[in-house]
Amino acid sequence: MLLNKNLNKYYLRYAFYIIVGIVAVVVVDFFQLNIPEDLGKIVDIIKDNEKVTFDLIKPIVLDVLMVALILCFGRMCFRFMLFYASQHIEAGLRYDMFLKSERLSQRYYHENKVGTIMSWFTTDLETIEEFTGWGTIMMVDAIFLSVIVIVKMIRLEPVLSLICISPMILIIIWGALVEKFMSMKWEERQREFDNLYDFSQESFTGIRVIKAFVKGNQQIRAFSKIARKNKDTNIKYVKVSVIFDVIIEVIISAIMAIIIGVGSWFTYLALTNNPMVIFGHTIDLSAGDLVVFIGFFETLIWPMIAMGQIVSMRSRAKTSLKRVSNFLNQDEEIHNPENAHVLTDVLGKIEFKNYSFSYPGSKNHSLENVSFVINAGETIGIVGKIGSGKTTLVNSLLRLYNIEKGTIFIDGNDIMECDIQSIRNCIGYVPQDNFLFSDKIKNNIAFSNHDLDFSRIQNAARFADVDDNINGFRNGYDTVSGERGVTLSGGQKQRISIARAYAKEAPIMIMDDSVSAVDVKTEENILKNIKEYRNGKTTIVIASRVSTVQHMSRILVLNEGRVEAFDTHDNLLKISPTYQKMVFLQELEKEVEGGIK
Repeated sequence: MLLNKNLNKYYLRYAFYIIVGIVAVVVVDFFQLNIPEDLGKIVDIIKDNEKVTFDLIKPIVLDVLMVALILCFGRMCFRFMLFYASQHIEAGLRYDMFLKSERLSQRYYHENKVGTIMSWFTTDLETIEEFTGWGTIMMVDAIFLSVIVIVKMIRLEPVLSLICISPMILIIIWGALVEKFMSMKWEERQREFDNLYDFSQESFTGIRVIKAFVKGNQQIRAFSKIARKNKDTNIKYVKVSVIFDVIIEVIISAIMAIIIGVGSWFTYLALTNNPMVIFGHTIDLSAGDLVVFIGFFETLIWPMIAMGQIVSMRSRAKTSLKRVSNFLNQDEEIHNPENAHVLTDVLGKIEFKNYSFSYPGSKNHSLENVSFVINAGETIGIVGKIGSGKTTLVNSLLRLYNIEKGTIFIDGNDIMECDIQSIRNCIGYVPQDNFLFSDKIKNNIAFSNHDLDFSRIQNAARFADVDDNINGFRNGYDTVSGERGVTLSGGQKQRISIARAYAKEAPIMIMDDSVSAVDVKTEENILKNIKEYRNGKTTIVIASRVSTVQHMSRILVLNEGRVEAFDTHDNLLKISPTYQKMVFLQELEKEVEGGIK
């Protein structure tokens, strides 16, 4: 078996099924060895009696029928028990991995591609499940059956047993030598599969871009190259596996030839009353004994073949478990501090004190010495050039990264000393990418609370000025948005994302460039609804257009990661060069558009 801290707890959890399954395998192995002995008895009866009657073989027939029933129920039992355990072990590991994936930081997903992670959730877990199920059956079967058969063979004829068992040591030595090499080949194969998975996932996600730029043939050629490399790596692994199996088959065939040749010679000498004597041991092997001995060895063939399959299966499972364990053992950068303060009855005051931030692996500050205060219930805007740190600022508030203590506060509480879930519960967030799940629109809006009343879902849609659009769909709120909201327009996705955040009714709401894809009239309606329905609650609106934020209480202007100014629209026109330039460019754009018309 594979021993690992992530796996051992499931062995304990499903110990009853595993133990009962193993006992059933042992019982089946013990009773199936009655068959060769019964065949030997029949051969001796035929040899010693001129006329064979049913009464002579009746006990043997009844014994065979009894063994058949035991084997039938025994095999059903161990298959059900061990496969039940292996399936639940796989499900348990997948559940642990999913929970782990939710706790890992943004940095981890920047460094590891989605396709690679998905291969851990699929092929690697399936490989582990295969070994904990079939692998356990084969291993117990091979070990117990080998031991009991060898004991019976030695009792029947020790000299012939010694002659045929000696080459079996080669199988054990060969398996030990090959296992590590096969593990390396399987790990290489899995890496190539990861690359194939990554490329496929990325291509499917960007299929519209590929079609728009007529790059289908180019992608097919690139995919063919990766697929060919994956195929070659698989063939290399299969070659090693086949060579290993062929060598085992050759050894088995050689042993069978030895048994038939030497055993027949011993039997012939015994029948001619001239038995061979080796080291004082007289070899008196009857025809029935030879049939029994051959039957025992044929029973032993399966464990020997199984040894080869176990080596291959174990090497794959060992590598896959290593990959899965590396994921499960990843350090969780974002975690609650000891005695974390749980935020309750949040008013919405936000304060940044000399806050600086750099992304992991970057030497440059994305934000530097940022200081400002947002009063509870205030609606503020954030503007700045692309790359000025607007999204980074709100991501820091959501505690998506570890930050320096004493730099960000909510209602006077340092967020590094607060419970992470309570921080995120008090914030309704509209992300810049407007991600929607492949689900009904009403479920996307009610994502924060699936028990949300339909009236509240509608109110949220009206707040985002998307209710009329949704009702215009054939299935209304039951319309499935498709993967990432592919069936919706950019503006519809933005507004449904706004509705989702509003439905949470959080004391703090953040909209990250969330009205960039809507027309001016719709934008005005949303901003009017923010003023009316978010009155008394803190709202932060990041925008690329000055017109979006110019009527808000105050506007924060970021320039190259620094706070250039934080004031009203009128005052910013006097003190902020960046804001002045943005307003000028926006006015110029309006004039150009008016001239074109």
